[in-house]
Amino acid sequence: MGFVGIQSHLLPNPFLPKNIILLHHHLNFNKPKITKSNFATVVNAMVKAIRVHQIGGPEVLKWEDIEIGDPKDGEIKVKNKAIGLNFIDVYFRSGVYKAPALPFTPGMEAVGVVTAVGPGLTGRQVGDVVAYAGNPMGAYAEEQILPADKVVPVPSSVDPIVAASVMLKGMTAQYLLRRSFKVERGHTILVHAAAGGVGSLLCQWANALGAIVIGTVSTNEKAVQAKEDGCHHVIVTKQDNFVERVADITSGQGVEVVYDSVGKDTFEGSLACLKTRGYMVSFGQASGSPDPVPLSALASKSLFLTRPSLMHYTAKRDELLETAGEVFANISSGVLRVRVNHKYPLSQAAQAHLDLENRKTTGSVVLIPDGVDL
Repeated sequence: MGFVGIQSHLLPNPFLPKNIILLHHHLNFNKPKITKSNFATVVNAMVKAIRVHQIGGPEVLKWEDIEIGDPKDGEIKVKNKAIGLNFIDVYFRSGVYKAPALPFTPGMEAVGVVTAVGPGLTGRQVGDVVAYAGNPMGAYAEEQILPADKVVPVPSSVDPIVAASVMLKGMTAQYLLRRSFKVERGHTILVHAAAGGVGSLLCQWANALGAIVIGTVSTNEKAVQAKEDGCHHVIVTKQDNFVERVADITSGQGVEVVYDSVGKDTFEGSLACLKTRGYMVSFGQASGSPDPVPLSALASKSLFLTRPSLMHYTAKRDELLETAGEVFANISSGVLRVRVNHKYPLSQAAQAHLDLENRKTTGSVVLIPDGVDL
């Protein structure tokens, strides 16, 4: 889709004063939506997007036309080049998390090119390559309007597809390792789903920090990847009891911290793996919400339990820039190797969700808007 050309013509109208101008906006979009008034005819751009009209499985993801306007004060319009797929998208689609309203466009992460800026906005200009992760939701679209203070510039050293695949996951890994619990040299940590998008980055980054990394995976194939990503010990959960294996590896001492994105299936076992005053960091629930935990379950070893969210760690502009900057720096330096193992056309988001939920994916998954040439 090209840039918008706007032409104004004086049109004869017996019902209007001669000094009234009717504006006709000629747009390079299919099926424009036209709104008429006594004073103007306004044509709004239509773009393709994935829409959710009801909560459910992957089949509720519908490929539709949506209307997109122009950016207002403090906003920019972005034409997406690549969109990250994350489990949080599944949570909103399935109703684990409640969307603000129905219908909605899912997606919390994308990289694109700025095509328009709002009135009086400085610091961003047409042609900039920018990335965002978090709110507002709506990345599963060819184009979107974003608050300018929620995007970060993408360095030229980082490929747009890599940036789109790593913004949410990379910034999640940053706050988990550096702020929720600060991993230091000599710590022993347990990372569930070690071959997943976040898990892979956690293992690489924690290894670089000097931690002893134990990872759990579901298959032998994923175990190979986890090893490559810096896991010193890999547990295949279909073959071994991870609680027993962690006890063996740590000589019964347990680990300083567990990073658990699996949820219901691993939660109680994760608590059992912690040493005294250990940290249980529950940041996902791929297998379902964990059962309620009585305080007595924490008191037995004076454990700490947190359920953090990226949005609370990047709420301020300086926090966002620092978090994203550290991720991009680690990619450029080689500390983080981002595996974009799966690419799907945006129109096939339902299949991507199905594969993600069935654990058929490893590393990062991206959606490419149909027709985008990268």
